[in-house]
Formats: sequence, structure tokens, C-alpha cells
Amino acid sequence: MRVKALLAGSSVVLTAAACLAAAGPAQAHGGRTDHRPAPPAAGRCSASVAIDGFSDALDKTTFDGTFVGNLSALAPDAHGTLAALSDRSSLFTLSGRTLGDLAPSKVVPLADEKGQPLDSEALVVDRDGTRLITSEVEPTIRRYSRDGSTILGSLPVPQELKVAPAGRATSNLTFEGLAFQPGGRTLVASVEGALSGDDHTTVRFQTWQRTGSADFRLGRQYAYPVDTDAHGTVLGVSDIAATGDGRLLVLERGFTAGAGNTVRLYVADLSHATDVSGVTDLTGQKNVRLVRKTLLADLGACPSLGATAKQPQTNPLLDNIEGMAVTGYGPGGRLRLLLVSDDNQNPAQITRFYELSARLPRG
Repeated sequence: MRVKALLAGSSVVLTAAACLAAAGPAQAHGGRTDHRPAPPAAGRCSASVAIDGFSDALDKTTFDGTFVGNLSALAPDAHGTLAALSDRSSLFTLSGRTLGDLAPSKVVPLADEKGQPLDSEALVVDRDGTRLITSEVEPTIRRYSRDGSTILGSLPVPQELKVAPAGRATSNLTFEGLAFQPGGRTLVASVEGALSGDDHTTVRFQTWQRTGSADFRLGRQYAYPVDTDAHGTVLGVSDIAATGDGRLLVLERGFTAGAGNTVRLYVADLSHATDVSGVTDLTGQKNVRLVRKTLLADLGACPSLGATAKQPQTNPLLDNIEGMAVTGYGPGGRLRLLLVSDDNQNPAQITRFYELSARLPRG
């Protein structure tokens, strides 16, 4: 996708962003937040977020013999294209001038050191064009060459974040999100689910500090509070993205049979949170300051825009949204976002792309 061209053509996003500028900031308190969104106006999901459009054009399609789906991460790439990661060990390059024009132009199979496929979940493109990609089975963060054909190295992982019995993480609930902070010196990974021994509504964010052009050492670790939806389902962190001012966008989502998906977008500030890398069990200790988060929108409050769902959803616009990328920055803390849902190669789910505009509260 030619990101600049797509954004330039998104007049609805720009109009919605202007409306958002006049709205009041989202409210935060303590380590938790009130997750009740403001009533949406036309085109708005909340006072801080607007939806411009969606596209199902790539749902259940194939490219060069590879199924286009199972998409779990997005990242702006070279020459205005977009890298899209499938959790079935494929890395796509997407191109297009508009949301509806998005189409694969290249696909590369990924493999581990033994030539086996990955459970690939999160992705960032480093400043030299190499790709850092997580696999949530072990978990690992591997560095791949620009074309994805060669493993160039891997990052250290704390023992407690490894999957049991080596550590305290649960397989398939580990490194689901990955983001570089401004300047590219700090890398952040979000763990999707709680570690054994931690409170079930608290997950960990791990950081690394760059020590060379391609080398990183372990940094601080933080405790992030996740929501429980109206049906009692604990949400997981499905992706994170840097806002450009040191904060992070955090996508929380969950699923309840018969009710569908809950998807919430937060902005999170790690700056005053406690380093919990030495805390064995996170069980609500008074001396542990959680990551402060502020609700931007419950995406269930977005207008449906005529979307249809293949299974029961409170809002038919929603599906299993897993990937998120910031595709543009504007004045007044405005961001343009692209989200994607993971269809799990399931006939009852959809590969759907979403264009959003968000206005951040002051940090």
C-alpha cells in the first residue's frame, strides 16, 4: 500500500479528525480506566476516534499459491508499501493507492533455524529494512533479512516469559505485539496473556535497549492491566504501536461465543510504571505502579458502515482484530491507523481492513 497516497485520498478521515479536534480528551485514572466510550456521532466511534472505512476485498483470496489471511501484524515498509504478517509463517508485501485497492505484490515463506514454519505473530521493520518477527510458541524474536529468507540473529528473552515448563508463559499467549519507540533505541513487546502466578487481568510488557546497529539487551518490564468485557471474558493484548511521543497504542480484544468480539483501543504511558522484571508474582502489590492507560474507543461503538458478519456480533463491523499500524501523523496529536482482522482461515470469520483516525489526549 502506498501509505501516503492512501491517506491523501481519505477525505472522510480528515473530516472526522477535524471533528475530533473539537472534542474533549479521553479520561484516565490510576492504573485502570473507565472503559465506557462517549456516545458516537456520525462517523465517530468515540470523542477521540473516527472510522473512515473498511474493506473485505482480500477475504478468502490467494496470492501466488498462498492463502491471504491469518493476518496478525502490519508495518509500514519501504517505498510506501505495507508489510503484513500471517501467523501461518508467511510475510506479504501489500500495495495499493486506496483501501479497496490493497493487494499482495509479494509473499515470502518464513522458517525457523530448523526450516520449520513459525507461529508468527508480531512484526516491526527496523531502520535498516530488516524484519524483527516474533513467534509465540517459545517465544522468540528473530531478525530476518529484508527479503525474509535469512535469519540474522535473535533477541534474548527473560526466563519467566518463556513457555512452561521452561518459564511461566502459556503457549499461544506470548509475544503478540511489537513496537519501536521513537529513535529506534527501545523495542517493546506485549505479552498477550497473564503469566502463571500473576493476576489474570495483568499482562507484561518487555523492553529491550539497542546496544549496536542490530544488537539489543534486555530492558525494563512493565505490568499492564487488561479489561474484562461485559460477558466476563478477560481481554488479551493483540497488538501495540508507537504513537511517536513515547506512548503506545494498545489493542485489546476478546471473544465470547454468541456475542462476538470486544475490541478496545487504548493509549498507554509506560513512563511512571514500575519495573517489574524482578517481581515474581504480580498479584496487586501496592508498591507496583501499573502502566497508565486511557481509553480512546470501544470499537463496538463505531458505526457499522453497512458491514456484515459471518457469525453473531454485537456490531457486524467487528471481527478478530489483531494487527495495527500507524500510517500517518497530523497536528494536535492526530494519528491515522490501519487495522486488520485475523480470520484464522475460518469460514465464519473475515479478513477485514479498517481505516481509523484518532486524536490522542495530552500525555
